[in-house]
Amino acid sequence: MNNAKPVAIVTGASRGIGAEIALRLANDGYAVVVNYQTNSQQAEQLVAEIIRKDGLALAVQADVSSLPDVKRLFEETKARLGRIDVLINNAGVLQVVPFAQTSAEQLARTFEINTYGSFLTMQQAGEYLQTGGRIINVSSTTLALNMPGYALYNGSKAAVEAFTRVLAKELRGKEITVNAVAPGPVATELFLKGKTEEQIAQFAKMPPLERLGQPEDIANVVAFLCSEQGGWVNGQVLRANGGIG
Repeated sequence: MNNAKPVAIVTGASRGIGAEIALRLANDGYAVVVNYQTNSQQAEQLVAEIIRKDGLALAVQADVSSLPDVKRLFEETKARLGRIDVLINNAGVLQVVPFAQTSAEQLARTFEINTYGSFLTMQQAGEYLQTGGRIINVSSTTLALNMPGYALYNGSKAAVEAFTRVLAKELRGKEITVNAVAPGPVATELFLKGKTEEQIAQFAKMPPLERLGQPEDIANVVAFLCSEQGGWVNGQVLRANGGIG
């Protein structure tokens, strides 16, 4: 594929925040790799939408918790698009369950995707990214809120924030920034699933701005960090949450 654009890989990009980030980066002039694990139909629909808007995109299936899959994701991107400039680590799972009732299987699955998956992709990005590249991890404001039922999710994301700060220092000399964006409640399928209207209304009242975040709110922050204007931000966790905490 003949490509002169900078290239961004967005993991878990078939829907929700990941899809909105992919759309925004495509609009900003990036060739976008829409990574997905199982939802090929939505991923291909997103690619088609980007192409209809005169963008460049392709869908690549890969399980971020699998080292062979992650290596293939980066190898295929480089082979087909010629370069890699940005990694957006968005793939994640969320299970809200009391700490005492959390099973070993739930713990393993959450950390496989949220933590180990981010670890694997960040390692590959350190090897593949162009000089001046960007690594942006999606964390969560739930770390700051310490709400009951979120211990498992928070633990997995706390590790990602630690990776972010340390890798930013270890990539000295490559001009690659490493940051994390920590959304508050965002109106996505992942967030809304299993919640009553009353619970959703309660979450919407939590920020001083008194609304749920929208996927484009997060995409805007990510786009800033990817831009030249965001190049002096490094090793930081930006809490995009409407002022919750």
